[in-house]
Amino acid sequence: TISYTDIGGLEKKIEELVEAIVLPMEQADEFKTLGIKPPKGCLMYRPPGTGKTLLARACAAQTKACYLKLAGPSLVQMFIGDGAKLVRDAFELAKEKAPAIIFIDELD
Repeated sequence: TISYTDIGGLEKKIEELVEAIVLPMEQADEFKTLGIKPPKGCLMYRPPGTGKTLLARACAAQTKACYLKLAGPSLVQMFIGDGAKLVRDAFELAKEKAPAIIFIDELD
């Protein structure tokens, strides 16, 4: 499994991700008591090879969440509706395996 210590040079991004995703998942009751709704998602954008996938995997490991990775190009399928079905299936699986993190790579 990947941990934050495996990722170098992204301390500020790790801190932001922990505040936005990890803490609301790990301390859901406290957030609910305070009336704070956890985010439904997070958008990470950076050039290729800058650690986005590692950050998502470390976040999933930290929260013991199911990690589902989808490749953006595979969502643009030859047949109409295939890409949408892949996304629906991924979200259905995420519900079954909750908590879950769905990482969609190469979405551009």
